[in-house]
Amino acid sequence: MAHKKNTHWLVPRPSGLFIKGSNCWIDPSLPVEKALVTHGHSDHARGGHGTVVTTAETAAIMALRYGHFDNIISAKLREPVALGDGVTATFFPAGHVLGSAQILLERQGERVVVTGDFKRRADPTCLPFVLVSCDILITEATFGLPVFIHPPIEQEIGKLLRAHHMYPERTLLVGAYALGKAQRVIAELRRGGYDRTIFIHGALERMCALYADFGVDLGPLRLIEERKGAELAGEIIICPPSALADRWSRRMADPLLAMASGWMRVRQRAVQRGIELPLIISDHADWNELTDTIQTLRPAETWVTHGRDDALVHWCEMHQLKARALDLHGYDEDDDG
Repeated sequence: MAHKKNTHWLVPRPSGLFIKGSNCWIDPSLPVEKALVTHGHSDHARGGHGTVVTTAETAAIMALRYGHFDNIISAKLREPVALGDGVTATFFPAGHVLGSAQILLERQGERVVVTGDFKRRADPTCLPFVLVSCDILITEATFGLPVFIHPPIEQEIGKLLRAHHMYPERTLLVGAYALGKAQRVIAELRRGGYDRTIFIHGALERMCALYADFGVDLGPLRLIEERKGAELAGEIIICPPSALADRWSRRMADPLLAMASGWMRVRQRAVQRGIELPLIISDHADWNELTDTIQTLRPAETWVTHGRDDALVHWCEMHQLKARALDLHGYDEDDDG
């Protein structure tokens, strides 16, 4: 795509992307007067902002996590929001978690897409990623190394179901982040034919209920507090990753520790955490998804915001595509933030 404009109105700063003139920030790491938020993970959505522009789902997630916001502008997908100084913002699905969105910024004919965190795999708990043409693509690169090629999720859920069948006397504890990963694992278990009650840690209860409020069917769930440890033998329990190392997990009947994360591709990480069943399940784009997205869109420039930016910038340059790394602070390297 031809690009002769000078994007002086969009400024990368350590605390986020700043839109001059309209005085707005995208996913800022500090409280600001006006913030556009791509999704609800805590390294992108923070409390303390004056005005928040985001999707209805992300607004609900932020209210659940941070309490009431005085001024929330609920952005409808594909409908431009005027930000001032001739800049509009349009939200498109990012496929990351419930309510996640890319943001298309337009000013005087120039188009900039900020992906936020995204993936291109099917996910029954959120809307799928869509390609949005642009002059500048600002992309994440959490898994921006060629070694990170995520396997089909059916393969990983199959491993979990086989372990459940092979060890009926053990309690299967699956570490999964409270927003997005936990609900996706549950929904994929249902899609894989598991229709029994799934037990959840209390830390996941409100977020699972919020997903249900937005029409995501997770099937029968119960809190683990309703059963004693010995009574949970043969059950599947979804819990925060931190709970796997807690005393709480040791009261279960011969627990089998599993962890759902893109980082389970790195064997050493699984070993360090004592994970017996690593499940490579990520809500971020892998190397192929990142490079395919850039190759398909072929923007005039690609800006890489966080993650393994060096490798992705190098790949762009090898393919005669202009690219640069941005030094933005405050984004979590973890799979889900």
